[in-house]
Amino acid sequence: MNVNRAQEILAADEKIEVELNGVPIWIDSIDSNKAIAKIHVEENPSDSRLVAVRELEEVT
Repeated sequence: MNVNRAQEILAADEKIEVELNGVPIWIDSIDSNKAIAKIHVEENPSDSRLVAVRELEEVT
């Protein structure tokens, strides 16, 4: 995924499904300068981490 699409998903009113390595995640914030997203696993909000935006996949 690219940074622009990640920002669109973060700002969207509706839920857009995103995965990291096949695991559903939620995007909390994006550092567009570093192309890094703070995410958490949908089923476990305490499991948050920083990942490269390019590792995220939109579920279609």
